Amino acid sequence: MHRTLARFRTVFVLVGLVLTFGEVLHGANALSYAGLVLIVGGLVLFFVPSGGTSRKPLLVRSPVRGRWVPVNSPADKVPSHGTHELGQTYAIDLVHVPDPAEVWQPLRKRPLAARPETFPAFGQDVLAPADGVVVQASGWQRDHWSRNSWPAMVYLAIEGMLFRQLLSLLTLSAGRFVVGNSVVLDLGDGVYAVFAHLRRGSVRVEKGDRVRAGDVLGEVGNSGNSSEPHLHFHLMDRPGAMAAAGLPFAFPYESDGETRTSVPGGRTPFVATADREPAAIRSERTG
Repeated sequence: MHRTLARFRTVFVLVGLVLTFGEVLHGANALSYAGLVLIVGGLVLFFVPSGGTSRKPLLVRSPVRGRWVPVNSPADKVPSHGTHELGQTYAIDLVHVPDPAEVWQPLRKRPLAARPETFPAFGQDVLAPADGVVVQASGWQRDHWSRNSWPAMVYLAIEGMLFRQLLSLLTLSAGRFVVGNSVVLDLGDGVYAVFAHLRRGSVRVEKGDRVRAGDVLGEVGNSGNSSEPHLHFHLMDRPGAMAAAGLPFAFPYESDGETRTSVPGGRTPFVATADREPAAIRSERTG
């Protein structure tokens, strides 16, 4: 029961906001109190899984190529981003660190903020992890400066949790201003892939386009609620994130001299190659 209710967490918050702040229209204190209950209940449900957790990890191709560092990975904790909202239970953030001598740090002392073009991830290709059909694509939001210093991180939290989240709720856009420029692919069998924080103007696909595994969908950017240019990737069980549940996944990569098929974690750098894909995916397409 609670998993079913959790799918409508965002709806509860929206209705609660309308009832609470619409007292001047309906004039009923009881409805305002009911609105507060819905808001609190909806916020609590953000931390309740909404189904999909019983499925085995789905084998896909890596959505990037080259050397990357996994951040906020489901290999380390679930939900990986601290919430089940927007179907991101098993989401992963990928930061491009091409230089093996460089150690990636989430926070820097200086500069307080930097242009997105100064980060190696910015402009990197984002690849389709399997054959699919585009069900959503947008690319008009700007790429902002980084928020990876302590003062900027505080600003990011306020901007993301209040302004962007509230704006997404009020526009019924299922986190549009949180995920930034994005693409959603229908991979079939009730599986949808999400690619977030893409570079403004880089999205190469439109709704209805059919893509093949490895096709370029767009480029890594710094749009939406992002501390620095990176790719946010996750799978979910519905095309609309507002009532979707997250799905686990795995893809092939190389790390510490070994070839693995799992989800990378521990902020351990890995290398993904464009031509490597799980045998299961390859046989399904050719069989």
